Amino acid sequence: MTPRPDAAQQEAARQLELRQRMREIEEAILARTPESNPEPTLHRVARCMELLGDPQRSFPLVHLTGTNGKTTTARIIEQVLRETGLSTGRFTSPHLHDMRERISLNGNAISRERFIDTWEDVLPFIEMVDAESVADGGPRMTYFEVLVVVAYAAFADAPIDVAIVEVGLGGVWDATNVADAAVAVITPVAIDHERLLGDSLELIATEKRGIIKPGSIAVVARQEPEVEELVLERAEEVSAVVRREDREFGVTEREPAVGGQQITVQGLAATYPDLFLPLFGEHQAHNAALAVAAVEAFLGGGEQPLDDEVLRAGLEAVTSPGRLEIVRRSPTVLVDAAHNPAGARALRDAINDSFTFNRLVGVLAVLQDKDAVAMLEILEPVLDHVVVSRTTSPRALDPQVLGREAEEIFGEDRVTVVRDLPDALDRAAELADEGGVGGGVLATGSVVTAAEVRMLLGADPERGADA
Repeated sequence: MTPRPDAAQQEAARQLELRQRMREIEEAILARTPESNPEPTLHRVARCMELLGDPQRSFPLVHLTGTNGKTTTARIIEQVLRETGLSTGRFTSPHLHDMRERISLNGNAISRERFIDTWEDVLPFIEMVDAESVADGGPRMTYFEVLVVVAYAAFADAPIDVAIVEVGLGGVWDATNVADAAVAVITPVAIDHERLLGDSLELIATEKRGIIKPGSIAVVARQEPEVEELVLERAEEVSAVVRREDREFGVTEREPAVGGQQITVQGLAATYPDLFLPLFGEHQAHNAALAVAAVEAFLGGGEQPLDDEVLRAGLEAVTSPGRLEIVRRSPTVLVDAAHNPAGARALRDAINDSFTFNRLVGVLAVLQDKDAVAMLEILEPVLDHVVVSRTTSPRALDPQVLGREAEEIFGEDRVTVVRDLPDALDRAAELADEGGVGGGVLATGSVVTAAEVRMLLGADPERGADA
């Protein structure tokens, strides 16, 4: 007589089946047009939403765009809103380790079971839109578009009280923009994704300001004058209210502290003194102030102060995997997802501000379409040596090319080329240890770099999956 499997065995078998089905779904989604090659149209995703009954209209939304700081700001907004007792959905990109990270419910990555159920619910409608588009001579829905559909459908089904949604790219034509946000958040705008958004701040800002909708509140980080002018112009066109950093809100005091920093934030409705933020760098203090103002705008139109205990608890619980994250000690290894000059500048300033390494060795792996030379020039003053390498991404810049560029800036004696990232990390640790106690390693250059280093050094992928 065959013994009946116990509950633990049944659950293990169920989880194995879920993992296999999830892999199949991921492969199907990845076979679509990649998010690095979007089209300037909302037609397909809007059509799919219409067929589903417009689930994106069943909850209020805080929408974020900008160049750097979007994901961290979204995480802070979500954490504070959760502390008030609201149920939340968060959509961010890209992910570090697992596609499910992009869709969060109440602070946790969507479960495999819920992702699978949602996918199977929306797939017939995605296939209908695919067929319509192909019949008209167009493409199927893209990788990013179908993930937006899954996110909005999952949020509506949960249900949630508020969604915090980060654009994938730009704003006006981004698939997330089929929703109309009550609050539009614009983090600092800088040059990035020139091939897709344009090679000037004006062109990029024109795309990004498109998330500001009629009657909404736009909460805007410190910007270059030409960006601010375009944001104000858009707000006037659609009768939106604008709240700007350094005018209506901002960071008034800041002091580095063990494990992060102490900040005082002047919000839209009150001043919040001596807040602990467990993130490093002045840029994170500004992200926190932007998030506080966004929460005030969402909850009370910017006129009602936040509960002090709620705000403190929310900020103290914030995490931001892959953003100046310490993933190992002896030597200390930091990972950061900086992938453009503005991000590198914030990273350099944070290193100077929050760390005192005797010797700091960089591990740099970047993608082909990024300004590697500018990043090298910005980081050179804080790095004693740089080990250049590559990730597994097919878009990775060849280390030999990167090495030659690094030698022009650092000099040959301060550059080592190691093709494989695991070996590059080992070599960087050896070089850091040459300085004795107090050496460190900084791995940066892209989100892929941060993700692969986290995995190589055993950082908890589930913590990344909570992103």
